Amino acid sequence: MFDESAKDNLQKEWNEKGAAYARAVNEMVTFGEQHGWENWKGNDPIDERAHLADQVIQLLRDANEKGTVTAFRKAFPPASVPLARYVQKQGQGIRDIHFIEGSKIVFVTGAPYEDRQAYILDNDNLIKLDESIYTIGKSKQGNIFAVERDNTIVTTRGWQGEIICEFTLRETADINITELVPFNDGKKLLLVSTAGIFLIDENGEKRIHPENNGNKAGKTPDIDMENATLSHNNDFIVVGDQGSDHRVLDTEGRAIGILGPQSSYPHYCLFSKDDEQLITNSCHFYNGITIGVKSALLNGLKIEPYTESDKYVVIDEEMRVYAGLSTADHYILADAYGYIRAIDKQGKKLWRHYLGSTISGMAISDDGTTLWVGAYSGILHKLKLQAGQDEHTIGNGNHQEAFRLLLWKDEPKPLFW
Repeated sequence: MFDESAKDNLQKEWNEKGAAYARAVNEMVTFGEQHGWENWKGNDPIDERAHLADQVIQLLRDANEKGTVTAFRKAFPPASVPLARYVQKQGQGIRDIHFIEGSKIVFVTGAPYEDRQAYILDNDNLIKLDESIYTIGKSKQGNIFAVERDNTIVTTRGWQGEIICEFTLRETADINITELVPFNDGKKLLLVSTAGIFLIDENGEKRIHPENNGNKAGKTPDIDMENATLSHNNDFIVVGDQGSDHRVLDTEGRAIGILGPQSSYPHYCLFSKDDEQLITNSCHFYNGITIGVKSALLNGLKIEPYTESDKYVVIDEEMRVYAGLSTADHYILADAYGYIRAIDKQGKKLWRHYLGSTISGMAISDDGTTLWVGAYSGILHKLKLQAGQDEHTIGNGNHQEAFRLLLWKDEPKPLFW
């Protein structure tokens, strides 16, 4: 397809323009953070490589066929912006990303309302799982997995380990599940969906959000921006949606506290790793505000919407949070613009790293050195944290991308890059 001269010219243009674009973006963002965006007078950087995308993607396909991906990646460092046309047509969310062990994760492609496909990724070995698997969840502690298929949820100790419980869905049968979170003992589940948020145990399925107004679970009006979390010790449940406050519940689903949104709509919630703090995010369009509250205050707490209070600290005033996780000393939060950001419990920004598309899910290794990030671009990124960066990296996090995996709709095969 290419003679060596044409390939060399393509590689030279790809690398020079890519490095220039990354440098310009990093300089602009650093200036905006240090001096205020209102003082930035320069033009927004433009990645001028869109016209190269078709040739580079064809070379990537060839490299995957020939087993020469490592050499290809070195010659053509990955980029996101030039692939916008592919992403718009073929992108899909990568969700339910959970760490198993070593370099192994499990994840699912597709939105809750779409056909979905589950995979195991063991380092760079991709394994397609049973097509009947619809949703996969993992407990906050204890390494408990939950797998839903054919309206049955099975919890196991470890991935495909000893079976703990099996739940047959009745009231929630056939609904589109947004998220599934097993409790640490595997005997109870939190099920998040547009039909409501449910607590499932051996006694059945109980809708805990929105508050039951007499309707049967199956008759609940649809909700949007549905989100929920468990504290790591499972003492608290937090639920919310576009039309509600964030509500704090006990382990039986009884309301004990309320956190009103400080932006327009409740969108995300998460506990710190030590459970000492709850953060809640509310959004307006693609921006938002995240606040943090001490967990010791949750029982009986009432924070009014759009109200300053000494009961919370402002964690962030920019992000509409789409995914997040807690490490020993900070949060990693992902936004609508394709950034992941590390922020501590006082709101101090530690680092940022750009991946190019709205983030749909994340998982981190138990030792905290490897981060997997899925995006609505249909791309799964594997990052080695604090391992250094190259001149094509956009961000200040000093992270190295080991590889990325393109799982595009209508692409004959997944592509490693």
